Amino acid sequence: MTAALPVLLPAAARTAEPASASRRRRVVWLLPLLVLTVLALWFLLADPASAAPTAPTAPTAPTAPVVDGSGVDINVGGNSPSQAVTLILAITVLSIAPSALLLVTSFTKMLVVLSLTRNALGLASSPPNQVLTGIALFLTIFVMGPVFGDINDVAVQPYLDGTITASQAYDVGEAPLKTFLLDNTRDDELKLMIGLSGEEKPADEASVSMLTLIPAFVLSELKSAFIIGLVIFIPFLVLDMLVSAALMSMGMMMVPPSVVALPFKLLLFVMVDGWALITTALVGSYS
Repeated sequence: MTAALPVLLPAAARTAEPASASRRRRVVWLLPLLVLTVLALWFLLADPASAAPTAPTAPTAPTAPVVDGSGVDINVGGNSPSQAVTLILAITVLSIAPSALLLVTSFTKMLVVLSLTRNALGLASSPPNQVLTGIALFLTIFVMGPVFGDINDVAVQPYLDGTITASQAYDVGEAPLKTFLLDNTRDDELKLMIGLSGEEKPADEASVSMLTLIPAFVLSELKSAFIIGLVIFIPFLVLDMLVSAALMSMGMMMVPPSVVALPFKLLLFVMVDGWALITTALVGSYS
């Protein structure tokens, strides 16, 4: 039984080999036939009109350009500035706006006077700096509103409409601001800055350069602010001296006079409506 196995196994393998070989030969023959059938169907179903070559068209003769003698207009978008230029100008204005606000507006005097008022009352942080800055900012907008309106009418809007160039807008927009600066600059500070600049004496005020006028205006604003602050300080200083003398006479030398005088200062400031008086004086100084 065991001896017959080696003889039977090779015989079975020999009978199975021709069947697998025949199947492989059929597959090899069927693949080319399938490819040829697909190609034949593709050629039969294709549109014959699309396969037919088209006749080339004859070239047309070039036409001569019409010249009317007015030149070539290469202007795009009219004379108005592009959005990119407007955006760059806006970013530039925003970057220099704090300096311009401090130097060419009434913001400096407003903020200095409000700070001196707080110090005269003896209050270290009330009202806070943010409140004082906000009040000074809106008072500045109120005072400078007509000037900004004139600049917008004569310079900004014509430039955005494309009727004037950037240099022309600067020249016409400088006139209202220069008039405001000259009207609120003291003669002493203006003469001082003209002498320090070393330039020739201008024929009139309108011919003063902005580089000389702006620092003269700032010095004049600081001088006016300190004068107003001195007037505010005097009544509170007198009140401090009275409270200090009263404490000395009662032998209460260890009690800080500023603590005792603070309620009386606030009472006096509220009774005379101090904020309204200071606002009226600041706004009225530019009328």
